[in-house]
Amino acid sequence: MVNLLKSILIGLVEGITEWLPVSSTGHMILLDEFLQLDITPAFRELFLVVIQLGAVLAVAVIYFRRLFPFFPGTARAERKAVWTLWGKILVSSVPAAIVGLAFDDKIDAMFFNWQTVAAALIFYGIVFIVIERRKSASPTVTTTAGLTYKNALFIGLFQLLSLIPGTSRSGATIIGAMLLGASRGAAAEYTFFLALPVMLGAGALKLLKFGFAFTSQELAILAVGCATAFLVSLAAIKFLTGFVKKHSFTGFGIYRTALGAAVVLWFAVR
Repeated sequence: MVNLLKSILIGLVEGITEWLPVSSTGHMILLDEFLQLDITPAFRELFLVVIQLGAVLAVAVIYFRRLFPFFPGTARAERKAVWTLWGKILVSSVPAAIVGLAFDDKIDAMFFNWQTVAAALIFYGIVFIVIERRKSASPTVTTTAGLTYKNALFIGLFQLLSLIPGTSRSGATIIGAMLLGASRGAAAEYTFFLALPVMLGAGALKLLKFGFAFTSQELAILAVGCATAFLVSLAAIKFLTGFVKKHSFTGFGIYRTALGAAVVLWFAVR
């Protein structure tokens, strides 16, 4: 029961931080320092990645019509637009897929620690603040349809940065899109869509490496965590889409920087 309660709390944090540019993986690593599940190290590594599948399911539900080309009553032009969007998403996913498959274990071994998380939180927090302060021109891309395939590849290269824990997948892709002239709304929405193949691929890779020989307790922990992440993500996605219409990302930059500094202070004095 204690493990299930911890799983709910972890799912809550995952559902919130997965879509905000504050690094869900970074928060998961830090939370694990203070709230460790009574599970094997191998299952813990799997859990912290596969729980993201619950979060990504929320995107499929909220944007089902935008992402499913065979929705009843969809006109030919709309269907073509959906396939074009998926083409761009796949182009953006290629860099992370290549590097992730080749160096997944090495990246985990080298960077899955609080020092990396703290440094990434602070660095990209400052980047967000700087970009927002320098951003004065009106965005040239206001919808995801306005992104070109070249833009998609550029955003995919930025997504590589998120392989380092603490960077934030959504944060990296939002920064990349905004540097291309995308509005905050278009950048945020595209990062939602881009999460589908990336997170499904990461989860599938971890499952294949771990195998499917789960104990009943492990299945329960995983199911509860994923379900919680899904429900919370529904609210988090709607919050961010509304937030960016009226506010900048400066607040997230300040939060990241402050959290990174707090992490360094905590581990320095403990």
